[in-house]
Amino acid sequence: MHSDRMKQGMHRAPARAMLKATGLSDEDIARPLVAVVNTWSEVTPCNLHLRELAVPLKDGIRAAGGTPIEFNTILVTDGIAMGTDGMQASLMSRETIADSIELAVRGHCLDAVVVLVGCDKTLPAAAMALARLDRPGLVLYGGSIMPGRHHELAITIQDVFEAVGACAAGRIDDQELTDIENAACPGAGACGGQFTANTMAQALTLLGLSPMGANDVPAIHPGKPEQARRCGRVIMDMIARKASARGLITTDSLRNAATVVTATAGSTNAILHLLAIAREAGQTFEIDEFDHIARNTPVITDLKPGGRYMAPDLFTAGGTALVASELAAAGKLVDAATCTGQSLFESIDGVQPAPNQQVVRPVSDPFKPRGGFGILYGNLAPEGCVIKLAGHGRLQHSGPARVFDGEDAAFAAVQAGQIQPGDVVVIRYEGPRGGPGMREMLAVTAALVGQGLSDSVALVTDGRFSGATYGFMIGHVSPEAADGGPLALLAEGDRVTIDVDQRSLATDADLDSRRAAWTAPPPAATQGVYARYIAQVSSASTGATTAFPFAAPAPAGAGTDSRNTAAES
Repeated sequence: MHSDRMKQGMHRAPARAMLKATGLSDEDIARPLVAVVNTWSEVTPCNLHLRELAVPLKDGIRAAGGTPIEFNTILVTDGIAMGTDGMQASLMSRETIADSIELAVRGHCLDAVVVLVGCDKTLPAAAMALARLDRPGLVLYGGSIMPGRHHELAITIQDVFEAVGACAAGRIDDQELTDIENAACPGAGACGGQFTANTMAQALTLLGLSPMGANDVPAIHPGKPEQARRCGRVIMDMIARKASARGLITTDSLRNAATVVTATAGSTNAILHLLAIAREAGQTFEIDEFDHIARNTPVITDLKPGGRYMAPDLFTAGGTALVASELAAAGKLVDAATCTGQSLFESIDGVQPAPNQQVVRPVSDPFKPRGGFGILYGNLAPEGCVIKLAGHGRLQHSGPARVFDGEDAAFAAVQAGQIQPGDVVVIRYEGPRGGPGMREMLAVTAALVGQGLSDSVALVTDGRFSGATYGFMIGHVSPEAADGGPLALLAEGDRVTIDVDQRSLATDADLDSRRAAWTAPPPAATQGVYARYIAQVSSASTGATTAFPFAAPAPAGAGTDSRNTAAES
């Protein structure tokens, strides 16, 4: 065991003495020591209940012959930070969480790891850490919040963001906004639509890092503690089988994860996170994989933000197992190993949909014929960008650029009614380095929805989108403006054309003639963690990680991958 280096032999008596001071006996110390990494915090409902959920998890570990060692790490909650400078810290926190898990586990020679996660960045960070550690490990998601109720309708935090735009446009009054605010979040659990947390919870299940069905159970459901105990048993079985979490992250399981993301019209953040997880696991997995998968996988769930239902509804309908079963039946998944010792296909064998459920359809009768995102290139995105296709059917848009240096200026323009149908809202200098931290643009995109503009404008940014975003939105534009990417050279009024079928984001403006006049902005930070992140972070096209070794930028025109072209034709 890894822990033997810390606890065995005469010379380790001081370490054993300190462990005994925490209440452990000789018998406890002799057992495998299992890290229970908790992302509990009282700042957000997403992680509010994880301290309590750790209790049955640790009970399950003890009952199966292990000794749990619990510690905590940080989180930055997107829903609260959204639209503020605090949002710069969100993506950075993914790296810090992964680093802190790795450091604590290695530093104490622990034998295995279970990570309790909730808000968005804690999920990919957990997987990244497990990939680095290469020892038995799994992830348990705390589960979705239940829907709020307003005027007898189910609502989520998405509705609050959109109500802000509706209030600014005079479509609702201040009291209605307050009523929606008060009703949207009824208790513990992560945001309820197919936003980033629920998207990544499914992705981790398809990667094999979470037991099938465990992540689906809502936060306050009476069955959630049993799922925690189950995870305690599974991690001890992984130790017995010498199963490595890193061994579960393969090209096949990454493709499975990407497939379930696109089939559920999930968050585009999953692209960034799966690229990062692949990189930490040493797997070759490029951004073009997502376009290939999306073009060949329909949307088979009717989930918010573009659909009608929420994560608890999917749980009742049959959960991730039902989605995976439909995809597997159509040949869209391949069998792969999972943390439980069962293969993926074994874990979904015999799953049945709930009677009369309306959330999931077969691949032969989808809600939409192609997946929920695409990868575009062109003279505005030589290294690629991500377009979100959830919530609309448009595949082309052309219009004048409305250029803003930063999210705050764009939000002010939207709230002031300065954006017109047909416009292309361009928000630059919000990339991994330029932001820094690649802020999500939910405040802007929700305000556009609230003002009734989501079907008539497009938005392009080197930043990110929340999983709650829908509309004709393009993010992750690479290279970013702060690195001299083409968005930095775009001017107000330049025509921007988006064509999903042609995989193109382009302008007819003469950008090259403007390059000599462009100067790089000063770094947004010169000390502390922000400055270190700016110096180390990679392009969004490779996952915006600070992992070593640094990856070279993707070559311009990489979107003409011959395999993808052949598959699409």
